[in-house]
Amino acid sequence: MVSAVEALDLSERQEAHEPPEARGLRRDEVRMLVAHRRDGRLEHSRFPDLPDHLAEGDLLVINTSATLPAALPAERSDGEAVELHLSTAVPDSAPADRPLRYVVELRRHRAPLGDASTGEWLSLPAGASAELLSPYLGAKRLWVAALHLPNPLIDYLSLHGRPISYPYVRGQRPLADYQTVYANLPGSAEMPSAGRPFTPELVTALVARGIAIAPITLHAGVSSLELGERPYPEWYRVPASTARLVNATRRWGGRVIAVGTTVVRALESAAEADGAVVALEGWAHLVINPEIGVRAVDGLITGWHDPDASHLDLLDAIGGPDLVARSYRAASQCGYLWHEFGDVSLIVRDERRLTPNSKGTIHD
Repeated sequence: MVSAVEALDLSERQEAHEPPEARGLRRDEVRMLVAHRRDGRLEHSRFPDLPDHLAEGDLLVINTSATLPAALPAERSDGEAVELHLSTAVPDSAPADRPLRYVVELRRHRAPLGDASTGEWLSLPAGASAELLSPYLGAKRLWVAALHLPNPLIDYLSLHGRPISYPYVRGQRPLADYQTVYANLPGSAEMPSAGRPFTPELVTALVARGIAIAPITLHAGVSSLELGERPYPEWYRVPASTARLVNATRRWGGRVIAVGTTVVRALESAAEADGAVVALEGWAHLVINPEIGVRAVDGLITGWHDPDASHLDLLDAIGGPDLVARSYRAASQCGYLWHEFGDVSLIVRDERRLTPNSKGTIHD
């Protein structure tokens, strides 16, 4: 499916080369474009004003996955230095498997490596190695690799890895720059970046307004999908407490706002036909687009994605292609900053889903 955003001229868009803190700003001092689904209105705002755009009884669902230092220096058999990006464990593999099987991407000069081959061995730091077993899901750049490591994966990466970074980022940023303030379970190859602008003070302000916050976990893989590649499976968990909060919010008229596309994927993977969410964990295979639609989510906080990104189909499913395209055009023309250290958008429907009457029953 081709998103309407792909047809736009977004050549004016600006990239965030470093975090707001490196520009002398607070973490939450980013711009926010609010797109109203009901009437198509676009509103320019700032992220600290998020509580003003939500209402008592709304629910924010956040992804508490923490970012791994998932980029490793590697050497090919001919001595060429490359970089190995670890994306996700192979679905249904066990953490205790030895060697550990992982989906990886090889990059040369921060661009995908196109000449890797099955059976190739790569030397990694501290005597570790990786063997390329097979291409992954037919992708040209992703491989299933057997990792031979002297330590458990997270320990090894903490010693020898660094955060995955792309050419638009200036220099090598520390891992702390790639973490949200509520991250607590390491596993993402790249930061679930929609949550980056949150601060403890903003969370306190939201709760004081009667806006609830609930966690899920989805370990995000590498995002550098090539044109035509489908999102691949990612491990997720929706806890029972979050499922109950989502269902209660929907039942009593509040809106469920996902903080990031990873949250949408997790909630919709755990949603039943009527939109009720169940506690679930496993591998998210669901690929969301306007034809599939969404059942549990009423709004989305997200960053600004490249015009050919697969995430845009998901945005179209929530906001509609026309609203999303107009948002992207406005963001480009008004100097919003793209990528993980940039500005954000809030796509939301304005009306309440349901209103409880005095007897506690629900009216449409």
